[in-house]
Amino acid sequence: MIELRDLDTSAPFLTQLQGLDDGQPITFVNTFITPEGQIDKVIDVWRQDSLIMKAQPGFVSAQLYRGTGDSRVLTNVAVWETLTSLKNAFLREEFQNTLPLYPDGTLCHPLVVRAASVPGVCVA
Repeated sequence: MIELRDLDTSAPFLTQLQGLDDGQPITFVNTFITPEGQIDKVIDVWRQDSLIMKAQPGFVSAQLYRGTGDSRVLTNVAVWETLTSLKNAFLREEFQNTLPLYPDGTLCHPLVVRAASVPGVCVA
């Protein structure tokens, strides 16, 4: 089964999901550390749970990134219309039932973020 670990302990993921929804789009970034020899299995389960998420109201897009070389890192970047739409999808029983399908030892580091504007580099 997958183990959720907070990347930022000052803002745990489950607390972020309970935050005030201002109706603006959010980006969900989830970095997985896969058990040795299990990256293809993790990708397969991610595909299953992503098809569930893709069918939920408020889903905009998702992209999975894979580390190069012998890396066991996968990063999912998904855009949602609102924080509430992500929370509702995450809490769905159908989605929660996929979590035990991940190989034992799979770690995930979920985080809710928004684009930041940096003058001369990027816009929010």
